[in-house]
Parts: sequence; structure tokens; C-alpha cells
Amino acid sequence: MRKSLFLPFVVFITAILVIVLLFLKPKPDQLEFDADQAYQHVLNQVNFGPRTPGSQAHVKTIQYITTALKKAGWGVELQESSALDHEITNIIARKGMGTRTLLLGAHYDSRIVADHDPDPELAALPVPGANDGASGVAVLLELARILPEQPDTEIVLVFFDAEDQGRLPGWEWILGSRAFVNSLQEKPDAAVIIDMIGDQDLNVFREEKSDEALTTELWGIADRLGYGEKFIDEEKYSILDDHIPFLEAGIPAVDIIDFDYPYWHTSQDTADKVSPDSLKVIGDILVSWLGGSNP
Repeated sequence: MRKSLFLPFVVFITAILVIVLLFLKPKPDQLEFDADQAYQHVLNQVNFGPRTPGSQAHVKTIQYITTALKKAGWGVELQESSALDHEITNIIARKGMGTRTLLLGAHYDSRIVADHDPDPELAALPVPGANDGASGVAVLLELARILPEQPDTEIVLVFFDAEDQGRLPGWEWILGSRAFVNSLQEKPDAAVIIDMIGDQDLNVFREEKSDEALTTELWGIADRLGYGEKFIDEEKYSILDDHIPFLEAGIPAVDIIDFDYPYWHTSQDTADKVSPDSLKVIGDILVSWLGGSNP
């Protein structure tokens, strides 16, 4: 008799434990974006030196990004092409599969000359590119670490080369993203580009050319997460950035960029100008968006 009572008791306790574990199991929208780990990615890139196209630091950055992505379990490919006699290497990472494809992008190159620097001698040197380049890459790499596969969704991370060399002899802007979009056989459902998002005084305005509906969705998520003061719901700039080739191809795209950055294209774009807190703001918003959350 005692044995017959013991077995149902064990089954009951086991069922309770299973239910508790299911409730405790982390869900995609509960994942934590680690600001310190993201900032470490900024430091590591800056420590390579300016990631100007063709430099050794540029090569090291490609290796660094590729290694981090593979370690996080993403499928990685290098897309090599050329434009204006310059070799271009985009880094493409994929995870999951399904009927929709969501893309995040950031450029990893830094500018060859700091031509906005007030000091003529410094203006001839390369830009360190801590915010303008390394910050966007850092957010994508931290997202790569924490993002699980999403139901019925392919997530694509693209690290664009040769974005930042416009207005220089023999160069144009956004060469890497143009090469990527021109090669597409299937279009993503939406693309979000992040650029210069590590500013300590983060103020992200709606970019004028960006897709209106997608912008409204992202700014709504920012407000819901308590970041409304950082994401200002008004347009301020019209910017030529890596989202433009997507828009030209009929793909909804948004440029998340804080263009109110006083160290843009100067020798002062260094790691001490980047805030881990700002990286986390962007990361949290993108985690929510990729998880299918609605504003």
C-alpha cells in the first residue's frame, strides 16, 4: 500500500519541478545585453589601430569579427569584391531559417584621414574610429553572442567594408553595402543599420530617408523600454549611409545614427568617448525588435 502511494507522489513532485524549470528557463526577450562585453569589443578594435582599407589593422579586424561570430555559432562567409580598384571584404553571418529575414548591419572600416580635425597635422592621420565604426561592430558582436534562433526567422548580420572613405580621391561612400545589395538574390524583409551609436550623450533622431513604418516601430520599442529620451521622435538629418542601397532596392531600411558627435572624422574619436551604457541602449532595442516585439 505504501508503495502504491509513493509512485504517484514522485510523479507529482516531478511534474511540479518540470513546470518550475519551464517558467525559469530564459526566453528570448529576457536575454541580457552585456554592456561591458560590448565595450571590450570597442577596445579590442581600437587597439588594432585605425582599420583603414588595406591596412594590417583592417586584416586583423576581419579575423577578429570572423572568429567571434564562429565562436557564437553563426555561419560566416566573406564576400570579396572590388570597386573603384579597391578590394572590398564584407563579413556576413547567418543564423536560423524561415519565411522572414531580418538584417542588421554596421561598417567596420575607419576613415583614412581625420579631415575634420582642427589641427592640420592630425587631420592628415587616420581616424581611430572608436565610435565611427567600432561601436556598431561591438553591438553586433554582442548580439551574436546572446541571440538564440528565432521562430521562422533568419537573422543576418553584415559587417560592411569601405563605408567611410567618401570625398577622398579615388573613393566613394558606402562601397561595401552597395556591393552587398547588388549581390542579393533574395531580399531581406527589413534592414537596420547602426552607425556612431556609442556617444556618451546618446541622442538618436529619426533619419529622413529611412523607412517610416520601420522607424516608427523601432522608436516605439525604444519608448516602451524606457529609452524615449535617447530616441527623439523627430527628424533632424538626411544621411548617406549603408541603409541607402537597401532603400534603393525596395527593402525597408532604417539608419540608427547619432550624428551629433563632435569628434566625427577627427583624431579624437577614441575609446574614452564611447559609453557602454549607450551600446546597451541600442542592443536592448535590437534584441526586442529581433524577438518580434511590437511597440
